[in-house]
Amino acid sequence: MNAAGQSTVFGRRKEPHTVIIARGNEIRHFTIRPWVAAFCGSALAAMTIGYLLATSYLVLRDDLIGATTARQARMQQAYEDRISALRAQVDRITSRQLLDQQLMETKVGELLERQSQLSLRHGRLGPILERAGSDVGTPPAAGPAAASAKPDQRADATDAQPQAYSVASVGANFGGDTPPFSLWSTRSDPAPSNTAADRADKLFVSINESLKAIESQQLTRITALADNAYRNADAISQALESAGLPVDSDFGKSDAGGPLIPLDSSMVFDSKVRELDEALDALDRLKTEARRLPLANPAPGRSVTSPFGVRTDPLLGTAALHSGMDFRAPTGMPAKVTAPGVVVKAGWNGGYGRMVEVDHGNGFATRYGHLSKISVTVGERLDAGDVIGKTGSSGRSTGPHLHYEVRHNGEAIDPLRFLRVGKKVAQYL
Repeated sequence: MNAAGQSTVFGRRKEPHTVIIARGNEIRHFTIRPWVAAFCGSALAAMTIGYLLATSYLVLRDDLIGATTARQARMQQAYEDRISALRAQVDRITSRQLLDQQLMETKVGELLERQSQLSLRHGRLGPILERAGSDVGTPPAAGPAAASAKPDQRADATDAQPQAYSVASVGANFGGDTPPFSLWSTRSDPAPSNTAADRADKLFVSINESLKAIESQQLTRITALADNAYRNADAISQALESAGLPVDSDFGKSDAGGPLIPLDSSMVFDSKVRELDEALDALDRLKTEARRLPLANPAPGRSVTSPFGVRTDPLLGTAALHSGMDFRAPTGMPAKVTAPGVVVKAGWNGGYGRMVEVDHGNGFATRYGHLSKISVTVGERLDAGDVIGKTGSSGRSTGPHLHYEVRHNGEAIDPLRFLRVGKKVAQYL
């Protein structure tokens, strides 16, 4: 009665499973709890699922391995392509740097060669400029370059005095071994965005402009000196010709024609130097000729009391030819020779009284008469300005003075012509 009530309220109670094992006379039994059965079922199900998964893996592994291998191959190929691209980029950068370095070395070599040429030119110009400075003097201004240059300034690579910037430091930017470079040039501070190649190009351009300016100054100065030498030679020649004096007219720039053949800078420089040499040689020849002529004044500062030509004789009062010029001079004043020459007469000579005659070559001679004292001997070689004696009134004379004659091939010539020419060419001699 009570059992039936419990079953109605709580339901039927499930009894655990009992497993009985009989073997002969031995009987064994054990009870299987529900949770043990559930655990064993779960384990069996797990083993089944694992078995199925393992079987599926073994069946599908080839496809998985192939996919993995293909993916690794693609990744490796991508890496190799990237490495090849980077290597090609590095090769291009290296090649460009090598080309830039070679170009820079070429430019540096050209600049060094030009510097060497300028140094050689300076060595050649030194003696020529010294000679021109002494023979020609300061050349006239010929443009802005000549106006700003000093007469004694040498046109060499150190004229500009710019800021120092060594080209060797530019070569270091390219990783190359660049020889020391002594040329200097002005530069502005590079912008931060400029590369080493851009800075090097700007520096080379600046140095080239500086070298061109120096070369232009050299050529301008040489040309100015040559033109000035030709002008001086023309002035001397015209003065001598206007006085009827002999002069070598075969000098100066010749008129010629022919095909036009362009010259490079070195040939232009050589041509200008050769032209300057020719101009200086022509000027030297004319100066030498002019200095041999009796162009100086034998009594500077003294007035002329009797000119050359027909006059009234002071003793007889009749017309007579006066073969020289008389300079008012007190007794004992030094008488100076007017040109270099050799003494051919020194002593008493009739109406000249004490007289000295000097042979100047090319048929020219001068006579100095009425001297009170003679200081030279026959055969003595004199330079212009040497004292030959002292003035006086010896011989046919009415008072102390200096009688001065100029003769060409024995014929008396008016000394005034020579004195006028001497004044004109004195600044060029």
